[in-house]
Amino acid sequence: MYASTLLVSFLGASAVIAAPTWPAINWDAAKTDGLDTVSEYFNMLAQKIEIGKLMSAAPVCDLSKAQMSAAPEPLSPPSPGLTLKHVAIGRGTQNYTCDTTNATAAPVQVGALATLFNASCVAATYPDLLKMLPKLALQFNLTPQEDSRMGPTNLIISGKHYFTNTTTPFFNLDTKQYSLGEAPCSKMNQSDAPADAPKGQKGEKAVPWLQLKTHTGSTGNLQEVYRIETAGGSAPATCAGQPAAFEVQYAAQYWFYEGTAQE
Repeated sequence: MYASTLLVSFLGASAVIAAPTWPAINWDAAKTDGLDTVSEYFNMLAQKIEIGKLMSAAPVCDLSKAQMSAAPEPLSPPSPGLTLKHVAIGRGTQNYTCDTTNATAAPVQVGALATLFNASCVAATYPDLLKMLPKLALQFNLTPQEDSRMGPTNLIISGKHYFTNTTTPFFNLDTKQYSLGEAPCSKMNQSDAPADAPKGQKGEKAVPWLQLKTHTGSTGNLQEVYRIETAGGSAPATCAGQPAAFEVQYAAQYWFYEGTAQE
């Protein structure tokens, strides 16, 4: 298998020739660089394919080669003995509530809901493309088509992310294609996103980068989860003009680490 064939298989390079017909670009989004982002992605993809044609063998999808980006205020590294199990792009919403009787009150985060798309081989072989994917994902509205792949790529669903209560993020990585485990989590640490992190569809700042630890009851030996390379998702500073409950579109990379729980 040529390297270019591998790239086509998990990044949808066929779309370089025939533009994707779904999901529709969010033409009404406030972002002015949406088409530039899509163009940049396909140009980078085309360059990778041309380079791949000159390679005698495809890059190996070896997660031990993947390197997680460092946060502006560094998060603690994965605990000793843990190994990278999965990398996903999350695309969904950060969810908030507001006291509609108090315009100066700050919105309260009550959870998130996202679809996770398998980006493990991209992380292992093409880190520059991986870095682009959250920003790219935010250019496309979620549609029923995301039951199979993400936007113009061939990244397929590897799980779901949601909250079981207002403080417990949950990841379900068991699907028809994969059985990677489930994990309720709690926050260990966070770092503000970089100043130049991609903004949301209405100009919202990127949500913080996070380090999470799994709870008792997790499966698949999942131990720690990192949310990095975030795009959009932050609430406005106050509740002025906001409804009692609202969502903010976001995307991010999620890195899942497995191992034996430490006593």
